[in-house]
Amino acid sequence: MADASRSIATEEGRQSGVLLSILSTVAFTFITYLTIGLSLAVLPTFVDANLGFGALLAGLAISVQYVATLLSRPQAGRMADHQGPKHTVISGLVMCAASGAFLLMAAWTGHRAWLSLGLIFLARLALGCAESCVGTGAITWGMGQVGHRHTARVISWNGVATYGALAAGAPLGVVINHHFGFASIGIVTLLLALCALPLARLKRATTVVSDERSPFRTVASRVVPYGIGLALGSIGFGCIATFITLFYASHGWPNAALALTVFGTVFVGVRFIFARSIPVLGGYRVAMASLSIEAIGLIVLCLASTATMAGIGAAIAGFGFSLVFPALGVEAVQRVPAHSSGSALGVYSVFMDVAMALTGPLGGWVASGMGYNAIYGFAAFAAVAAIVLAVVLHAQAMREKTQPCAATESA
Repeated sequence: MADASRSIATEEGRQSGVLLSILSTVAFTFITYLTIGLSLAVLPTFVDANLGFGALLAGLAISVQYVATLLSRPQAGRMADHQGPKHTVISGLVMCAASGAFLLMAAWTGHRAWLSLGLIFLARLALGCAESCVGTGAITWGMGQVGHRHTARVISWNGVATYGALAAGAPLGVVINHHFGFASIGIVTLLLALCALPLARLKRATTVVSDERSPFRTVASRVVPYGIGLALGSIGFGCIATFITLFYASHGWPNAALALTVFGTVFVGVRFIFARSIPVLGGYRVAMASLSIEAIGLIVLCLASTATMAGIGAAIAGFGFSLVFPALGVEAVQRVPAHSSGSALGVYSVFMDVAMALTGPLGGWVASGMGYNAIYGFAAFAAVAAIVLAVVLHAQAMREKTQPCAATESA
């Protein structure tokens, strides 16, 4: 009995140590995405109202960051593999600090509109690169510390840090800007990054494996099918994030923001509660179940005739989408050697960036011809296509497992 109690206590201690290692690593993701959220709600207003450039350039100032993230993801993955995830995270935090400095200078040069806008663009480019480096580096760092068997937990907690920070950062940025002005956004961004830097330097680095690395093209070819599944599953999230306000307005419904809050709350809650289901059930099964639930939620949104029905649809979609990234990501990472996991994650994450970038124009095109409800029907179709792809990938993986067994038996 005493031995059993000691065994349970030892296992609980080990699990607590694993969780602490994960949280201490994804904390850098939280800080980076908090700085992204700070400027998200106030930057367009500054460019439009203060600098007088209008909505087009205000929107472009936001989009520049996503372009930088998209282009720098693969390079961030290679940096994590070759120079180590600690170096990658520190590089991202330096760029995050630079972004805050550029924003501060943009606020000081507001009387010279074009100079200020140029500095804002530089700030967004730096922040996009910081997002790639810290996001990819933190996951790779976490996996290196707790082992690849905990990959699903690392990815899941990194997602919680990402969306939790964005949810907290946007309203916090509005409050800071209202009380202290736009320059304070740059100051807070700079200080957050500078405070995180020494913590990252003190944290233990993981070993960079010096084995001969798989060619990047080989790594990409193995990950691309999983990235396509992620992109198809991300279209629903993109449609909700981009069009839910216009969707509610077209029906004359109030409280569109509530649907986003419900989606985000359910999303984070599912990550907390069900993240451990991936190692138990397998990434493919969890992905297929999650995408099915997401498709149901999107269909409910497509058929919604009341705000309550739309909110329920958003909640169901959030429940489904929550585990799509880690479920498919676990299987994608397992397709490549451990020393190429950073490159694999970089390529894999690009597909979500692409999906988010394409959702706006594609969704707008669908809405212009068939109305806003049809957008969610289109997103549901994409989720069903992702289910089919997950089934095919699962069947392929099962065939690959049975082939070595058959070869062994014949020998």
